[in-house]
Amino acid sequence: MIRKKAVLLLLFCIAIWQVNTQAQSAKGRSLPDLQQEFVNLGFGMFIHYGMPTFMDQDWSDPNAPLSLFKSPKFDADQWAKAAKSANMTYGCLTTKHHSGFPIWNTKTTDYNVMHTPFGRDVVKEYADAFRRHGLKVMLYYSILDTHHGIRPNQITPEHIKMIKDQLTELLTNYGEITALIIDGWDAPWSRISYDDVPFEDIYNLVKKLQPNCLLMDLNAAKYPSDALFYTDIKSYEQGAGQFISKEHNKLPALACLPLQQNWFWKTGFPTTPVKDVNELVNKFVIPYNNAYCNFILNVAPNSDGLIDDNALEALKKIGTIYKAPVKFAQIPAHDAPIISSNLAKHVKSNSSWGDDMNIMDLANDDNFGSAWVSNYTVKEPWYELDFGRAKGINMVVITEGRNAGAKYILQYFANGEWKKIPAEQKNTSGRVKIFRFDRVWAERLKLEITPGKEQVVIQEVGVYNERR
Repeated sequence: MIRKKAVLLLLFCIAIWQVNTQAQSAKGRSLPDLQQEFVNLGFGMFIHYGMPTFMDQDWSDPNAPLSLFKSPKFDADQWAKAAKSANMTYGCLTTKHHSGFPIWNTKTTDYNVMHTPFGRDVVKEYADAFRRHGLKVMLYYSILDTHHGIRPNQITPEHIKMIKDQLTELLTNYGEITALIIDGWDAPWSRISYDDVPFEDIYNLVKKLQPNCLLMDLNAAKYPSDALFYTDIKSYEQGAGQFISKEHNKLPALACLPLQQNWFWKTGFPTTPVKDVNELVNKFVIPYNNAYCNFILNVAPNSDGLIDDNALEALKKIGTIYKAPVKFAQIPAHDAPIISSNLAKHVKSNSSWGDDMNIMDLANDDNFGSAWVSNYTVKEPWYELDFGRAKGINMVVITEGRNAGAKYILQYFANGEWKKIPAEQKNTSGRVKIFRFDRVWAERLKLEITPGKEQVVIQEVGVYNERR
């Protein structure tokens, strides 16, 4: 009887442990821990491979015939070995580029790799090969999809459903995905906003499917480098002129560059010199690793499905030069990402006296290159947004042009009276000031500003209603 009770007690404890373990797994680990682990990966391989590979283009014809895709010698194992030879720790494959051709076994469209002469699931073979060689697996996915009409001013609920269904496939059928890099969102060439394809919806879907998967948006040019706007990791596409500040960066970051001139393979690649590997390692990879930044180098497989000999040789040479730091620096404390829609964009605004050429609406025009500038004679400047009707809000983000030492008091107008918002200011050392607070219903929002030593300059005021 005693033994039976002991067995039952043991089974009960095991059941409790399993429940707690499942709960922990469902919830995921802390974002700062995941960000630090990502930075600690140091160096990885970007792999641009898809329909453009067969067209000598970086953007393929959105209606390119499926018969083009053949790759008779395709070998993802070769890719993984090449990454290992360079002392890389992970890969990231372009699962679908801007022309809308998925290279996995998707049920969302017949225009995919399974209906080509190749007829194999590239994402699966890549993921299996990289894991087999002890490498982490990341995926790239484009929001912009010109084949299926997911482009500016044409996006429908059916398009958003397709995006969600495709991401669900990628995050359900291919094992643990360390990070998902999304491109084509809120970029000047795509013009698909975080409202057209709702960022917060996609972000929460990713975290529901894989709580430990980081979501990254390849768009750093628009947003200030002092906070994480619409991404878990701040990204810098150096080919587009986006360069991280090695001296001033305080956020988890990613920088990318292709080994050759372009992202996708070109017929001239086998006989064209690759970038100088000593410069890549000593000018970019190592200094960036010392600045909380992971570096990803693009290598483009050819139309046979193999990496060219000159690229293989370059990667081996990189492996003799690059050694990961023994210990990566701890990323400074930073605030959680801003992922919600900005309720302040283009609403009616008002302010105290401002400079004639820099009036109030320039602080909520969704353009960080413009600003409201308070007239230097005003001792108690203020700025106000009028939503027209009550809206739930629980976060305000102020991006300053300068304003060293400026202080802000937030007030909201509801039911005929102004009330102070008890909000603690975050990110006090940078230009971006983040205020998170319990939700209030505001018809208007007012910033009362105490200037510091400089004239008050505000580039953008963002207002959000985060899901918590």
